[in-house]
Amino acid sequence: MSEHKVHGPHDHVHGPGCGHQGIEHEGHTDYLHDGHLHHAHEGHIDEHALAVGGANPAACTPGHACSGHEATHVHGPGCGHEAVPHGDHTDYLVSGHLHHPCTGHCDDHGPVALV
Repeated sequence: MSEHKVHGPHDHVHGPGCGHQGIEHEGHTDYLHDGHLHHAHEGHIDEHALAVGGANPAACTPGHACSGHEATHVHGPGCGHEAVPHGDHTDYLVSGHLHHPCTGHCDDHGPVALV
């Protein structure tokens, strides 16, 4: 289960049609917003991260054949893909999958359910 971490003041209301990508997470929908995974909860916004394990491992996958971008693409701030908190690191959303920059290649950290 996600740690209960409250996001600071937030004047944007997340929900269907809000303009942010929704991701199915632990039985509810969270919304990607500026590298954060937000969940409306009891009058405030919680910060969530996808758990490592199961369908979303954090392993190095040097044999991953990236689709959705050129092989030379390097993920990071401003790369054009949305940042997704995953465990204690940041992955990038590419065609419904989590990609993680690794030395000389891109790791596949598994699929996510887009809403």
